[in-house]
Amino acid sequence: MPRRVSIFLILSTLMAGCVAKSEGNNRDTMTQRQKDSVLGQSGIPGAQGVTKAQRAADSIKAQQARVDSATQP
Repeated sequence: MPRRVSIFLILSTLMAGCVAKSEGNNRDTMTQRQKDSVLGQSGIPGAQGVTKAQRAADSIKAQQARVDSATQP
């Protein structure tokens, strides 16, 4: 039984070492909006919905900015 425990500990340690994230070099520099834009322009079925959702979000944000600027003296 102790041998099984030691094998389990060794395997779990190895797996934990493989899963650990490296914080040294993050090559993913695109923002979420840029990723969504690329997805929306792709040929994937239903991807146009992403572009339409971005347009709707932009419209709401612009409307909120207009309301905010109108309420400030």
